[in-house]
Amino acid sequence: MKLLLTSGGVTNASIHAALVERLGRPTAECHALCIPTAQHGHPWCTPGSAWRFVAGRSPAPMVDLGWASVGLLELLALPHRPREQWEAWVRAADVLLVDGGDAAFLTHWLRQTGLADLLPELKDTVWVGVSAGSMALTPRIGSQFVSWAGADGDDRGLGLVDVPIFPHLNYPDFPDNRMANAEAWAAQIGGPAYALDDQSALQVVDGVTQVISEGEWRAFP
Repeated sequence: MKLLLTSGGVTNASIHAALVERLGRPTAECHALCIPTAQHGHPWCTPGSAWRFVAGRSPAPMVDLGWASVGLLELLALPHRPREQWEAWVRAADVLLVDGGDAAFLTHWLRQTGLADLLPELKDTVWVGVSAGSMALTPRIGSQFVSWAGADGDDRGLGLVDVPIFPHLNYPDFPDNRMANAEAWAAQIGGPAYALDDQSALQVVDGVTQVISEGEWRAFP
């Protein structure tokens, strides 16, 4: 897949330009599926916050980018649908818009539904994640970002990219997301990792990772 892993959504012109480049044409010509599943695993999220994402009224610009069409793909419903039906929906989409919440919860349902196994086959599809929607594709989430009790301490992501992400760096409403905490997180995770503020993103194409930013970010060796 072509991956655009954001902290706060498509928040500036640089991230938007990277998205359009990955799509290969304007958003107005592309069909999207939005995935709000991660919200259901996080104690801070509510029915209202899930609706705002789906309705394009979230603080993280995703659904409201002028798509030709937007559909809702709720992973919790997929076990009750024929596999061939929802797989056809996914394959027909140009872009998957994946919301934040709890990354461990999202990872669990990506695996449980079988969507995780399908993702590597979607060579022309763009995955745009925000926060947990980005972190779920990495090797490790970090225990401090796992709030879902069902994870039982397991902070493994799907490992479709090889660098973990610390999101919302220095976000005013998240006092624990300061650089000192990112350093401690990186030391716990081990190996290369990135801290991103909400004006920053990683794009990953053919295994090559590039930072797209109009804000603050840091790479940990």
